[in-house]
Amino acid sequence: MKTALVIEDNDNNLELISFILHARGYATRSAVTGLDGVAEALRERPDFILLDIQLPDIDGIEVARRIRAAEGWPPVPIIAITSFAMAGDRERVLAAGCNGYIEKPIDPLRVMTQIEDVLAQA
Repeated sequence: MKTALVIEDNDNNLELISFILHARGYATRSAVTGLDGVAEALRERPDFILLDIQLPDIDGIEVARRIRAAEGWPPVPIIAITSFAMAGDRERVLAAGCNGYIEKPIDPLRVMTQIEDVLAQA
């Protein structure tokens, strides 16, 4: 079974995303801060990461940079799921090492297709 790490500080979003992933047969791990997300990613080595950008300590861009900079890190797909929708935000997220970008609020009927599309390209 493939495992997703969901780094999300909003309980409702975390619950919704985890529910959708479980329904599609994925196991999940979670973290609610950026620092905990980096530690969890490096310790558990998930198959992919869903990453909120606005986190209470370090932001998701820094999380992605730290994961990508970790020595010996295999190229795990990182997908930003964020309400950041200003001009240039998508480019900044992708430049930090994310493989994809999904805007919030997520569409529960489409989000798995969006995730799987990014995973297929990664």
